[in-house]
Amino acid sequence: MLGTFAGALDARKINAKESRLTADVRGEVETENKVLVIRRVHVTFRLRTTIPNEVRDTVDRVHSVYAESCPVYRSLKPAFQITSTVELVPEQAAAT
Repeated sequence: MLGTFAGALDARKINAKESRLTADVRGEVETENKVLVIRRVHVTFRLRTTIPNEVRDTVDRVHSVYAESCPVYRSLKPAFQITSTVELVPEQAAAT
């Protein structure tokens, strides 16, 4: 999912390279007949950017559609619920 989202951002000239885009994943499991079963997974993407206000609309739009083009998401969504959010983290511009 991370690679698909990063690629979609890069295609729109939003730099997701060099560890600017990261993801934290939280899974929720339940016991079913004495077996642990994954029921829900939530992914929190964090994008470091020097221009968070300028890219917010584009990032939100990409985030709303990228999953349907992601092989991992499409493969796993029949098995359990997958949700995601994206946070923009302000990055200081490099000093010159």
